Amino acid sequence: MTTFVDRVVLHMQAGDGGHGCVSIHREKFKPFGGPDGGNGGHGGSVSLVVDPQVTTLLDFHFRPHLKAENGKGGAGSNRDGANGHDLLIKVPNGTVVLSLDGEVLADLVGAGTTFEAARGGRGGRGNAALANARRKAPGFAELGEPGDKLDVVLELKSVADVGLVGFPSAGKSSLISVISAAKPKIADYPFTTLVPNLGVVRVDNHTFTVADVPGLIPGAATGKGLGLEFLRHVERCAVLVHVVDTATLEPGRDPLADIDAIESELSQYGGLADRPRLVALNKVDVPDGRDLAEIVRPDLAARGFRVFEISTATREGLKELTYAMAELVEQGRSAAPPAEPTRIVIRPRAVDDAGFTIEAEQDGSFTVRGSRPERWVKQTNFDNDEAVGYLADRLARLGVEEKLAKAGAQAGDLVRIGDREFDWQPTLYAGVDFVPGNRGTDVRLEEKSNRASAAERLAARKARRQRPGDEVAAAPGDADADADLDPADDDEDWE
Repeated sequence: MTTFVDRVVLHMQAGDGGHGCVSIHREKFKPFGGPDGGNGGHGGSVSLVVDPQVTTLLDFHFRPHLKAENGKGGAGSNRDGANGHDLLIKVPNGTVVLSLDGEVLADLVGAGTTFEAARGGRGGRGNAALANARRKAPGFAELGEPGDKLDVVLELKSVADVGLVGFPSAGKSSLISVISAAKPKIADYPFTTLVPNLGVVRVDNHTFTVADVPGLIPGAATGKGLGLEFLRHVERCAVLVHVVDTATLEPGRDPLADIDAIESELSQYGGLADRPRLVALNKVDVPDGRDLAEIVRPDLAARGFRVFEISTATREGLKELTYAMAELVEQGRSAAPPAEPTRIVIRPRAVDDAGFTIEAEQDGSFTVRGSRPERWVKQTNFDNDEAVGYLADRLARLGVEEKLAKAGAQAGDLVRIGDREFDWQPTLYAGVDFVPGNRGTDVRLEEKSNRASAAERLAARKARRQRPGDEVAAAPGDADADADLDPADDDEDWE
């Protein structure tokens, strides 16, 4: 059973933020100590980091579900909750992170390269952080924001300087075993190698890596014989070496046909046309193999290939082949552009960006999209009327209610923000200087509120400041007005 896994599906979940605390300071002889609820801690994030000591994705094959630590909740006496620990997942060099739809999210090459896959949720603020000049003792706190959930596909593409390609049983595993310290499985049957083998080769002062890619067959580019799984490991190789079996007894097989078949599969896979090639005619220790190698050598040279006659059994021609590999590897390294440090790109928000958008749906509802409104909804405790009123004030100050009105929303229309749905009821008090009442309540949300509207209060105030007409008529010193008064009229008024 193989212990090499090069493709897995991971289910990652970042930690949730801790809830804020609702607390009022209580101390002897201090009846109004004020709010002292602490903030919740932030949830831990899930990140992938390249570790040179890891060479396979086998661990994730048996443990695909990974979750970071949640943030701790706040407590009284202004004690903030602890942040959750980040989860660092060590992956091999050359790991590609893909979405389930096949979109490339990250290409992790180089020791220490890190990719934050799932971000932890923010911790909720306690009532001490929510207090202000008007809301002196909030009776609510923010909930912790849920952490991100993400399902990704990890694919391992071997990072090697030289890739050995060829038909099964061509001698690729034998070649890498004699030019490096790698010890792959070697047997006299096809598809002995089912996973890539990596070996380090040292030639004078040059050091490079060689990958033994499992055998390819016609149709590999379309997935035949796990061809796509094998061809994935050829993508990162700077040099390709065709290892050809010159002593095969299979009918219809000869070095030229084998190379044409492998080149056809590489061409169909794509992206490998610019890689330099070498041809290693293997098994020349067999008499028939040496004769066939001498026959096809001029034809291969005419195609532009550098040809080497080798034998992994007697180690004939291996020195010349390894020197040619080192030469091409050094040429590729010198031609590669110098590595540049990662640049931090800061993209400030546009001046006219409100931070949210409103979309009118076909069913007559409206959807509010934006990171801030969606986060506020997630952090609101809808069992607390004061928290809901605070959310309404925040959305009104952001301009959500104004844009909903401009978009044609009417009272009672369905409005969606994140995973919450509301029946929109525009109010005159959202977003203005509203003085809250008892902790945990909001008179604006009462179904049968006796509170007068702003227009009614203004009319009553004006009425109190204006003297009634009968008092003006009965003012002292106005004799005509006194003479016009009729006791009968007074009786009618009192009736």
